Amino acid sequence: MSFPLSHVTSSSSSLEAHGWDSGWAESFAPYAAQGLVPGRVTRVDRGQCDVATADGIVRADTAFVTPHDPLRVICTGDWAAIDPEGARDPRYVRACLPRRTAFARSTSSKRSEGQILAANVDHAVITVSLAVELDLGRIERFLALAWESGAQPTVVLSKADLVPDPVGLSYLVEDVETVAPGVQVVPLSSTTGEGLDVLSAVVAGGTTVLLGVSGAGKSTLANALVGEDVMDVQAARDIDGKGRHTTTTRNLFVLPTGGVLIDTPGLRGVGLWDAETGVGQVFSEIEELAGNCRFHDCAHESEPGCAVAAAIEDGSLPVRRLESYRKLIRENQRIVAKTDARVRSEILKDWKRKGAEGRHAMEMKRGRVR
Repeated sequence: MSFPLSHVTSSSSSLEAHGWDSGWAESFAPYAAQGLVPGRVTRVDRGQCDVATADGIVRADTAFVTPHDPLRVICTGDWAAIDPEGARDPRYVRACLPRRTAFARSTSSKRSEGQILAANVDHAVITVSLAVELDLGRIERFLALAWESGAQPTVVLSKADLVPDPVGLSYLVEDVETVAPGVQVVPLSSTTGEGLDVLSAVVAGGTTVLLGVSGAGKSTLANALVGEDVMDVQAARDIDGKGRHTTTTRNLFVLPTGGVLIDTPGLRGVGLWDAETGVGQVFSEIEELAGNCRFHDCAHESEPGCAVAAAIEDGSLPVRRLESYRKLIRENQRIVAKTDARVRSEILKDWKRKGAEGRHAMEMKRGRVR
């Protein structure tokens, strides 16, 4: 049995709330000719997934879309082609449409595999709790992954009601803005409603993913945006602001004001995954300065004519910022080097060069080189 494309197009109007558009319809055309029906994955759990179709949420088996590459496994936010109703039991996901964007990180496993957190995302809301001291380095990590994914990041400073001093709150916002060039920073309180209207306007169009560590208030924020208690909420510990993993799966919800929201479990680790472009975006001021260095391969250490070192010296570039940049660049290179022989070779050459320079400097110090 097969359905003409016109049937899929007309019956897909209920999918528009989940983000269906003419582009997805065009991509789905070959599967429509096979009699399959479109749907968006709202949840994945142990070899099965929930899929939002024109006829509602259905359960489907993922046995046919489980590739060895962990970056290609089906994920919340994917658009899928599944068996039509009544074709067989259980129904199967037969294919996933090519992703427009994908939010990926490296796992904590020794194999350093990539992991897809959400697919086809337009906005990445990085949730940071003001119940604890700001970790600017962690925010930079989240931002690098968000920019690399192709999504537009926004930083939400949750639990803003815990900072009653408006001046103190403005200073915290400024601190985050300094590490988030080109990113909107929104102080927000789900208790008082402060900032909810601003964030609602941001997420009203497209698909948004909520990101952050446990205890950041993502589930509370999800409930506030959806307008009902769709996620369980548990209190964070007072001593460090950390919470238990209230959210254990990635869930997709349609927002009453328009748009789609994906809530994710709290992330203990935020490892980069081939995020060179994202790192460059986060530290755009350093990369701009580097373009003015005398040497194109300047390491920004002791080279003459280094514009980055000059900015450190005159105080226009914080030392912490440069150290964080170097740390993320090194981490990303190690990840990429595991699968790219060329990068491994370049890193090895750099180590040898630095080793030779170090030995030469030691010889000069000992007076053995004239």
